[in-house]
Amino acid sequence: MNKSDYLVVFGLDEQQYALPLSHVERVVQAVEITLFPKAPEIVLGLINIQGRITPVINIRKRFRLPEKKIAPGDYFIIADTSKRLVALMVDEVKGVIESRGREMVTAEKIVPGMAHVEGVVKLEGGIVFVHNLDKFLSLEEEKKLDDAIIGSGLSGFGENK
Repeated sequence: MNKSDYLVVFGLDEQQYALPLSHVERVVQAVEITLFPKAPEIVLGLINIQGRITPVINIRKRFRLPEKKIAPGDYFIIADTSKRLVALMVDEVKGVIESRGREMVTAEKIVPGMAHVEGVVKLEGGIVFVHNLDKFLSLEEEKKLDDAIIGSGLSGFGENK
């Protein structure tokens, strides 16, 4: 199995989204988030994943979906960007699908200007937006998060090396 040939499909409200499996470390049940002052608005706070302090990204905010509190059935997708480990709060994880053989339409052809969307794949249950985590945070948000981490003395935690 080549991880780059698979997508992890997850749901927020009624819409399906996906990340390449090669970027996903694991899926865990949602836990309490510790607030993180001075972090960008897109960061809900921090969680501890086996000793690694990990920022929780509010993807609902990025997708302009209604905010909601963490519920017992929610999950975090723990994923790697080229810079750091992040946790994405999702309503459900639908599973892993093979992407090889499926036509992915690039986002530029459908929704120009959405840098964090790599493309769209059609499934039986509808369309799935495939996301690029390396473009998920803007440069300004990355810098603000870096500054908050350094300022809090958490430097080195959760970074990819």
